[in-house]
Amino acid sequence: MLKFLSRVRIEFNALDPCTAASMEFLAQCNARKAKESNPACQVVVKRRTDDHPPQITVTFVNGVEEMFDATATPAQDIRNMILEKGQMLETEQMFKEAREKWPVIIPEEELSQSFQGSKLIKDLDGYEAAWKASSDHKKMLM
Repeated sequence: MLKFLSRVRIEFNALDPCTAASMEFLAQCNARKAKESNPACQVVVKRRTDDHPPQITVTFVNGVEEMFDATATPAQDIRNMILEKGQMLETEQMFKEAREKWPVIIPEEELSQSFQGSKLIKDLDGYEAAWKASSDHKKMLM
């Protein structure tokens, strides 16, 4: 998870009963595997003494910052959102390295086109294989 981030800031009041998500997220950030994925990621904890609700602010490696309300959002949901955005960043990077346009824009008429789809079959050994449902493959199966 940290491999997509350059900075994590976790703010909470230790006396607030709604700090569970903040504490769980902090534990995830401090896990060995997370730290090894990006040792340069800065994890900052701010213990508050006011009534400010717990919040988690993350900065992605591309500089985009996102803030999460840790009272209303479980730590696992925050982690999943970070992973989703991170995968999108990786995809974007792959397109840029391949000198392809990003984002990929699919024309409206292509979205409405039908396709033949796939069919799941079992071969003689009982293994499942996906075959494109075209006439050529149907002839192969006969």
